[in-house]
Amino acid sequence: MIYLFAGDDTKKKLSTYEKFINSFDKKMGVFSINKNNFDPLQVESLYSGDGLFFSKCAVVFSNVFESEDLEDFVLDKLDFMCESKNEFIFLEGKLNKLIIDDFKKARAEINIFELPKEKKEKFNNFLLADAFGNRDKLNLWIYFRQAMDKGVGMEELIGILFWKAKDMILKKNFSKFSETELKDFASKISYLLPEARKDARDDESAFEQFLLEAF
Repeated sequence: MIYLFAGDDTKKKLSTYEKFINSFDKKMGVFSINKNNFDPLQVESLYSGDGLFFSKCAVVFSNVFESEDLEDFVLDKLDFMCESKNEFIFLEGKLNKLIIDDFKKARAEINIFELPKEKKEKFNNFLLADAFGNRDKLNLWIYFRQAMDKGVGMEELIGILFWKAKDMILKKNFSKFSETELKDFASKISYLLPEARKDARDDESAFEQFLLEAF
């Protein structure tokens, strides 16, 4: 069976997803897969046969559709996942209609969480990037909270901070951070959400704690 949790209303989406995942038998094996650790051979093995230590498992894909290369592979395998006795769960941001239609064709259970249009107030992500570049921890936290209140996706904020760190490295802007600090920040933030989900931690809390302890 395939389950899709998607959309830009992150809080409702994650709340529903967590209730759903917690309803599974605790003895069931759970695999977490994202665009950084995606292994096509592993995915094929998970929908095609039994595991060594379990008879049934749940496979959680997080934001794999952010990668165009992975998108084609996954969509091509949906029918196989549908026929598998294992459970395949997709946790994604906003997806286009063509992708959602493919999930419908694969008889997936689809859960879409969209913010009402009147709540989609624009947030300037560069405020967060500038606060980081200035090593301004207070405003970094303030802008993070504002972004969360306005429904900005955490993947989007991570992307802008990752870009800022890399941009400072390329421009050799080491007035506020050393090159080592910037490289360490970029490395850690790229794996922040996958690691938080692997450890069953709340994404938003993990991100907020990371920012407060970043420097």
